Amino acid sequence: MEYTVKDLAALAGVSTRTLRYYDQIGLLTTTRSQNGYRIYHKEAVDRLQLILFYRTLGVRLEEIKRIIDDPEFDALVALENHHTALLEEQDRLAERISNVEKTIRSKKGGTQMSDQEKFEGFKKDRLEENETRYGKEIREQYGEETISRSNEKWMNMTRRDYGEMKALEQKLADVLKEGATSVEPPESLYEQAAVLHREWLMYTWTTYSKDAHRGLAETYVGDERFRKYYDDIAPGAAQFLRDAIVEYMQ
Repeated sequence: MEYTVKDLAALAGVSTRTLRYYDQIGLLTTTRSQNGYRIYHKEAVDRLQLILFYRTLGVRLEEIKRIIDDPEFDALVALENHHTALLEEQDRLAERISNVEKTIRSKKGGTQMSDQEKFEGFKKDRLEENETRYGKEIREQYGEETISRSNEKWMNMTRRDYGEMKALEQKLADVLKEGATSVEPPESLYEQAAVLHREWLMYTWTTYSKDAHRGLAETYVGDERFRKYYDDIAPGAAQFLRDAIVEYMQ
């Protein structure tokens, strides 16, 4: 079956401008009819399905092109992985829906939702948020097993542990703000920041590694998302924390 740009755009739920751009950059090429119109055949439709799959995962267009143009690329394996990812997302959504339904019933005066259930739902939401934002990068850096153990420790955290962790987080923020806003911060402030950050990490890390800690510190200045998180405390806080960790976690 053949599709025009307009027909394929409607079928796939994308704009005609998107399809033309994909053609322009060589990501989704077309044939031309006798009158010069773009025509898409089955192979192009299948390729677009894969492109949109990777786009939902946040993969950049140039990386998608590299992946699917690789001679060793297996479309079936990619679709099977997509299927697995969708099932996992379905399970996460089912858990969140169940948590919201319990909350609604509780608010309406029905079955009461325990504080533990509320806390469990919160932890799952935070974990999913972190997975969406940082999952790919941290797994590449630390490995699947390490991240899985860390996630398990997070999910087993008690309300008391979480409260202590948040209190430590605030104490660290105060030190970072003081250090970042000081013209010449004392060395003791750098050391305090490094030690507090290590203690904070150990609420989710299962083992401590100085190399891993210093590697994480580099992402605080190299990754805009991390830099913003700390620089929102005070401009320069990310750099101050990075310097503190590199200097004192030897």
